[in-house]
Amino acid sequence: MNLLENLKILDFTTLLPGPYATWSLAEMGAKVLKISAPNRNDLVLESGPKTEKGLTANRAWLNNQKEEIFLNLKEESGKKEIKRLIKEEGYNCIIEQFRPGVMAKFGLTYEDINEIKDDIIYLSLTGYGQDGSHKDKAGHDINFLALSGLMSHSGRKETGPVLYGMQIADMASAQNAIIGILAALNKRNTTGEGSYIDVSILDSVIPFNTMAGAGAMINGINPKREGDFLNGGSLYDFYETKDNKYLSMGALEPKFFERFCKIIGKEDWIEAGCVCPDYEEKKEILREIFKKKTRDEWMTIFKDADCCVEPVLDIKEALVHSKNTKERQTVKTINIDGEEINVYANPIKFK
Repeated sequence: MNLLENLKILDFTTLLPGPYATWSLAEMGAKVLKISAPNRNDLVLESGPKTEKGLTANRAWLNNQKEEIFLNLKEESGKKEIKRLIKEEGYNCIIEQFRPGVMAKFGLTYEDINEIKDDIIYLSLTGYGQDGSHKDKAGHDINFLALSGLMSHSGRKETGPVLYGMQIADMASAQNAIIGILAALNKRNTTGEGSYIDVSILDSVIPFNTMAGAGAMINGINPKREGDFLNGGSLYDFYETKDNKYLSMGALEPKFFERFCKIIGKEDWIEAGCVCPDYEEKKEILREIFKKKTRDEWMTIFKDADCCVEPVLDIKEALVHSKNTKERQTVKTINIDGEEINVYANPIKFK
């Protein structure tokens, strides 16, 4: 669906945040031209499993529906080509992911581009933003999570912070970049004016502290690991099954918890609820109960209960075999040079 066909983006980004943002915009109809440096590998695009013809899974996904050219921006010819694309080819949006000051060395800052196109939308996506004491520091997802405060109340008491299986801060900033571009596009469509947008990865993940962070700013008390009903301080948790797989149990509301208790034979727990003072003792009992059957045996028991108990699926189960994934078309098959490849589909459904 070409909802953004009037948006033409020059994409100077690498790794995950920017490429995901421009992929999402391309999925909604924006024309995206990726500007890559010659003889420089992208850590994300060139990593991971490859098809028989040597195409990486990440490139098939993140570069899908994009065009790509290779330019050396340190050379005058590279800079001239960028300006030609804007003046002659109608590109009206730039997304860059260099550290602050790099685009100035290339002569391609917002101010430089604004001289040749005064309604340009220009977004800079960096680790720490365009100002502040951290602006020139290097960083990766783990560092942004560490500095956000999020890791101080995530994980287990005994083992400390947990490494997630995906890049939370990167994806948070990608979503903010998408929102910023769409807001600027609406402004341009309404007023004819361009915009400069500053998105920081650290800034983007700080609100992911959500309720815990909001509370701490009011009462001055730091949340602790397994100290809140949503981070381990209640029966709301993951439980291992007989076959070393896991179930998620999220029966917080009384009606769900009542159904859950009746199924496991613990009706005497109903009144106290999922968030209860003796949750640690009850968790030990739940661990023993769930270890008596396999994950799939439990899911057969809970199938029609509607009490917020779900299996922890592996990637193949979630992306390839899941009935819901197929029904929702969350994954799609594309053809690249004669090879059929499964990639993520746009999670936003327009009807």
